Amino acid sequence: MRSLRLVILALALAVPASGQQLIAFQPGDVILRGGLVFDAVRDDVRTNTGILVRNGVILAVDLPLTPRGQDDLRIIDLDSTATILPGFFDLHAHYAMDLFGEGRIDEYEINPILFLANGVTSTFPAGEVDPQGMQRTREEIDAGTRIGPRLYNSGPYFGTARPGWVARAMTPDSIQAEVDWWAGRGVRGFKAKGIAPDQLEALIAGAHRHGLTVTGHLDSGFRNSVNPRDAVLMGIDRIEHFSGGDAIRADRPAYSSLELLDTATPEVRAQFDRLIAHRVHYDATVTAYGYFGARDAAVYERWADDMSFLTPHARAVVEARLPRQVNQQFERIYQVKLREIRAFYEAGGAAFITLGTDHPSWGEFLSGFGTHREMHALNRAGIPAAAVLRIATINGARALGVGHKLGTIEAGKYADLVVVGGNPLQDIRRTRDVRWVIKAGQVYDAPALMASVRGRLGPRTAAEDDAWKGSIRFAGPPGPAGARH
Repeated sequence: MRSLRLVILALALAVPASGQQLIAFQPGDVILRGGLVFDAVRDDVRTNTGILVRNGVILAVDLPLTPRGQDDLRIIDLDSTATILPGFFDLHAHYAMDLFGEGRIDEYEINPILFLANGVTSTFPAGEVDPQGMQRTREEIDAGTRIGPRLYNSGPYFGTARPGWVARAMTPDSIQAEVDWWAGRGVRGFKAKGIAPDQLEALIAGAHRHGLTVTGHLDSGFRNSVNPRDAVLMGIDRIEHFSGGDAIRADRPAYSSLELLDTATPEVRAQFDRLIAHRVHYDATVTAYGYFGARDAAVYERWADDMSFLTPHARAVVEARLPRQVNQQFERIYQVKLREIRAFYEAGGAAFITLGTDHPSWGEFLSGFGTHREMHALNRAGIPAAAVLRIATINGARALGVGHKLGTIEAGKYADLVVVGGNPLQDIRRTRDVRWVIKAGQVYDAPALMASVRGRLGPRTAAEDDAWKGSIRFAGPPGPAGARH
């Protein structure tokens, strides 16, 4: 009887629209019916007649799916106001935490679940405290033994941000050798921070030899640092935090110029044009500065109690260090960033803006929720909601070189989807209401994921505190850069 029932099920068919191929359902298929679906091509939403997912891939969209035998299908019927979006990309997704103010550690147990429960199906950590631990986490997620987003692990920082970095020992040859070493272990891209010009050139050349990308937290050219202007000409793939150029003067650190930046100057426009001409993606990380500033009440609204995910002991530790003092320089930079990203968008940079949160958490706000704040900030800056959704999806996919596989809802692409309550084109804050997440075809109830980790993040007692005080240090290949510290 069992085999007969499966035969009958296999004969259940999707009713095709005119000119479309008839599709037979199979056991294990996932079907989403109802609601709206975001179309990143037309910048609009349309009624979802049916999306069919099989073996982790979107098999069909816009089909009137009416299966007759349903026991071996996963059918999700959505209400008319729900919206299906591509999974979000966070290209500066820190898993690092610093609950005690004594150094960062990378946390892999709870953070991956919180990213995924927030609809973030792809993350690039943009420099790791513990690259080996991150690699193991990525392998476990890929193997299905750990829940989390796609993890495009970045390996260690290249530059003075890496503990133990010995600048004089990091010759171009040694950098290229280290790139080869990490690429052989599956690193998906590289991050430069505090790097010298000749070192960055070597990093870019080595990464491109392996088909990998390089992003950079750069400076002004001050004291042998690299201005993003020069990095673009070297062939860098992505720029973080500020766009650079001649408006960022080399006689002072970048932030000293950035906080007073006039985004209407010809020098700023020239750098925008340079980024666009060289097809370099720009990750402004607007909200990273606002956390330390006065905190725009709308963007930093607490729709979720982030600290409720901490253990009671960890929450007490964090609350004892609050409130944080307002950093006036970062507040000025936050306001500049809002103007700058709008100016870049209006200058024709819409396709080259990516979303990154850059929030190594100290416990008051958690990294997994930051994508929604960044989207809200981009929208408040003056970027239309549809463009913000593209920034958070297809732009990020293309920046990582995976736009042919992810980033839009199209037949043949991997099934990374987010279902939210409401229409984000009408109110971008609707992205916060994540109902379902599908990653690689696996369906997750987002509120249930959240509930599974509430109260579990951080040390449970004082006896565990030392393990959370930045005890992890970089360990890598042999040589001066790989020595343990």
